[in-house]
Amino acid sequence: MIKKLLTILFVTLLLVFSPSGLLPAWGSVHVPILLYHRFGPVVADSMTVTTTLFESHLKYLRDNGYKVIPLEELTDYYLGKRQAPQPRSVVITVDDGHISVYRDMFPLVRKYTIPLTLFIYPSAISNAPYAMTWGQLKEIKETGFFGFQSHTYWHPNFKKEKRRLRPAEYESFVGMQLKKSKEKLEKELNVSVNMLAWPFGIYDDDLLRKAKEAGYVATFTMERHPANALDHAMALPRYLMTNGETGRTFATILADSPRG
Repeated sequence: MIKKLLTILFVTLLLVFSPSGLLPAWGSVHVPILLYHRFGPVVADSMTVTTTLFESHLKYLRDNGYKVIPLEELTDYYLGKRQAPQPRSVVITVDDGHISVYRDMFPLVRKYTIPLTLFIYPSAISNAPYAMTWGQLKEIKETGFFGFQSHTYWHPNFKKEKRRLRPAEYESFVGMQLKKSKEKLEKELNVSVNMLAWPFGIYDDDLLRKAKEAGYVATFTMERHPANALDHAMALPRYLMTNGETGRTFATILADSPRG
């Protein structure tokens, strides 16, 4: 009973204090945010989704009345800047900046003309052999299908770093990871960076506060449920997609996005 009353109170506060009063009641927003990492003709590791499976996902979305929307359309709703996304909306994100995004995924993005957002950690770009180059990122940017946001500067495990470093050192380290990534992406790609995906899905209240101080208005986790009216912009959930998300499993994820 108490839990139910708290839920009602929380939703009421959302409606009252939303900057533009656009946030609707509980239950009217169910947007799955899909999180991919790497692609290829075969499964190279636990984070690889085959291009065949990824294309089957895109076909399923197209053939079953789903619409892939830009990430900003969803975050603007949470920030009170626009109405809730239409039913059966889906968001696609890809973390890291792996070369397979350019080599294997990019042709499918052009084929199906879908918007998506890449969360990049810039230290790897044009440096690590597994990562894209700045030139490749600029090339895919020109298509208009891709958005670019931060995944910190070098993808640290903040839990481990907090144990390893002294408090003042950790504070400085977090600030560097959040600010340097944003600055580098904005400089190299000439984009506005104000969203962050947490490496390994690790975050806490202190990290959320630091992200806000660094200029981020939305951050993304790996909690496995659709974004709904009880979520908030600074901790939006995503479904980690692996090569096991086939057929019925994929359909089950999307089932939380109701028909209009």
